[in-house]
Amino acid sequence: MCPYEVAGRVARSQNRGHDCRMAMTKKTPKNFDDYVDRFPKEVQPLLQKMRLTIRKAAPQARETISYGIPAFTLNGLLVWFAAHKTHIGFYPRASAIAAFKKELSAYKGAKGSVQFPFDEPLPLPLVSRIVKFRVKQNLSKSKKK
Repeated sequence: MCPYEVAGRVARSQNRGHDCRMAMTKKTPKNFDDYVDRFPKEVQPLLQKMRLTIRKAAPQARETISYGIPAFTLNGLLVWFAAHKTHIGFYPRASAIAAFKKELSAYKGAKGSVQFPFDEPLPLPLVSRIVKFRVKQNLSKSKKK
């Protein structure tokens, strides 16, 4: 049973973008591959592309699972991403969203997140630039200390 499902119904207040068919277990994924395996075959390549793009933009970053979703760290958390019912969520922190506000204006988003719909190509060059921006931010934190 899905963690958001109660008596056969999804608790709407919990997570509006959640799709029970995609995440059928309460257990936190052990790693990226475990996370990806929980999603339909048509969503998995999108997650793989996000992973590869982030790895190329930040080759020194370490991959992890944070808040139950894939994340990359380098002198602190860099970015997170996740699959939802109709989109890939990308979470590069509010500073990156603000810095790339114009380029991200075509997408739904919030203070620290952006949604890339499944029915549109992933903006991988933009994701790469955002990740590189976040790397610079995190590395400058360590130099200031």
